[in-house]
Amino acid sequence: MQNQNNTIIQVKNVKKIYRMGSEKIYAVDDVSFDIQKGEFCCLLGTSGSGKSTLLNLMAGIEKLSGGQIIIKGQKIHKMSENSLARFRQRYLGFVFQSYNLMNSMTALENVEFPLVFKRVRTKKRRALSKDMLKQVGLENRMNHKPKEMSGGQQQRVGIARAFVAKPEIVFADEPTGNLDTKTAMEVLKLIRNIAKENNQTIVMVTHDKRVAQFADKVINILDGKIQSIEKIENVESIENKEKIETTESIEVLETKLS
Repeated sequence: MQNQNNTIIQVKNVKKIYRMGSEKIYAVDDVSFDIQKGEFCCLLGTSGSGKSTLLNLMAGIEKLSGGQIIIKGQKIHKMSENSLARFRQRYLGFVFQSYNLMNSMTALENVEFPLVFKRVRTKKRRALSKDMLKQVGLENRMNHKPKEMSGGQQQRVGIARAFVAKPEIVFADEPTGNLDTKTAMEVLKLIRNIAKENNQTIVMVTHDKRVAQFADKVINILDGKIQSIEKIENVESIENKEKIETTESIEVLETKLS
């Protein structure tokens, strides 16, 4: 049984209906699930399944047609635009497929941007942003502009920007969609490790099953409906399990030899 005190996001009977003439299109159709604090949750589905629409509803970017979305005990679907903007600023971070960096700004300035809105003083936000860029391996690219960096480097800047203010929840929409396989795996490990270190919650959309293996929970979506919800043993758990099994095997061998 789930601990309700640890539930950070509740999605209850959520619907999103678009009208095309007299026809109703159910992009999200009566969807319900919970996400726990510190959980890495993946919304997995093919193009047109409704996964990105669902993420936008959870982030308050699109409006519900029915149901409820409760984040940190707050009914975000009932918030005014101003209240929602303040809520996002305080608790949410975003990583986008297309990076969404400001081309006229350096990597450092892009990462600083969320802290400007939070009114963090210049010296402190500069220090926080430099530290974040070091964490994502871009200490030598701080003064480069997006067009002077590779796609993988740009996405690392996007990750640094999403995490610099230490949001409790990060929404990631196809964050590896424009990256090659090797770079994609590196970016996912980076997201997972930073989130685990700070007990942050990740909600990620993807169509790629390999990407989903980095999550703690995978919600499979098709035609706006949940097909299944599975808890998976993530890479970190598998690595730990292998270490334990190796240690146990050595101990058994040592016992036999003694």
